[in-house]
Amino acid sequence: MVRLFIFLAAVALVLLILGLIACLAAERVRAMPRVLWVLVVVFIPLAGPIAYFLWGRPVSPAARRRATRPSSPDDDPDFLRTVDNEQSRRDRELLAQWERELHQDDEP
Repeated sequence: MVRLFIFLAAVALVLLILGLIACLAAERVRAMPRVLWVLVVVFIPLAGPIAYFLWGRPVSPAARRRATRPSSPDDDPDFLRTVDNEQSRRDRELLAQWERELHQDDEP
């Protein structure tokens, strides 16, 4: 029973620290002013930090909008396909050039 109490106290302490850091580091908070969130996190163990993470933490812009197109070229399958085609074409041309040079060296 003592081990369980120590474990729960450690969890409460970790949640308190994470909640305070998240609350104080966020540019904006939702539902209540930042000062009230800090008081809730500090004075209501376990439930305060959990409440902040569920209702007070701001929603990131990336979570709000869905990307309709790839954000970088290496995520775009069309771009990768064209790069692969261009590289394959260059490789074929280089190989053909080497074969021509090889045949020219063999014929004299």
